Amino acid sequence: MARIFQQFSLGAVLLSVQIVAVAATLEVSVRQADGTPINDAVVTLQGPVGAAAGALKADMDQRGQQFAPHVLAVHTGTQIRFPNSDNIRHQVYSFSTAKRFELRLYEGTPADPLLFDKPGVVVLGCNIHDWMLGYVYVTDDPRFGVSDAAGHVSLDGLPAGAYHVTLWHPQLADMQPLDGGTLNVPATGLRHEVRLALEPRPSDLPSAPAPTAFGDAFNRAARETAQ
Repeated sequence: MARIFQQFSLGAVLLSVQIVAVAATLEVSVRQADGTPINDAVVTLQGPVGAAAGALKADMDQRGQQFAPHVLAVHTGTQIRFPNSDNIRHQVYSFSTAKRFELRLYEGTPADPLLFDKPGVVVLGCNIHDWMLGYVYVTDDPRFGVSDAAGHVSLDGLPAGAYHVTLWHPQLADMQPLDGGTLNVPATGLRHEVRLALEPRPSDLPSAPAPTAFGDAFNRAARETAQ
């Protein structure tokens, strides 16, 4: 019996080592043609069976009269909450085909999240603050991430194999996803760099008003009163 147990234990250890060995990490660097890092770029992967979609819940906050994050990537079927962390009311809406909705003037967090059940780009705005602009990228692909300020995306826990890559950014032409080709990710992981040609930001976009001493004092007083 002891010998059988030892053999079983050794087999379990070997299996564990094999599982760890195939859990690869793909490190993607997203840059412009001149090497400038690009943040808020979405990288998605289709690949070997068994890749997990991740949690189907997410938050799109409103802080400092901006959507936070500016770009949120989620899997199709995700429930998204829209908390308002500002001390003023917002009215969030979208006219995008993938998700049309409107959250009337509110503070705090609406009781019910919204279901994003169609893939596509959802452009967010606020009826009260024209400069507020955010994006929800809804994808059927099971693996995805958004680049940080250094243009970096890390996708880990990947089974070794071939993955088809899709890239997206709000400043791509017509906001259409790009085919990033196929990557063969070995068990040891892979570092990969992509270059994107971004459109200039439209010059007619409204901008947030400059802060004033009165506005700062008002917001400070409002926060102190709320506490």
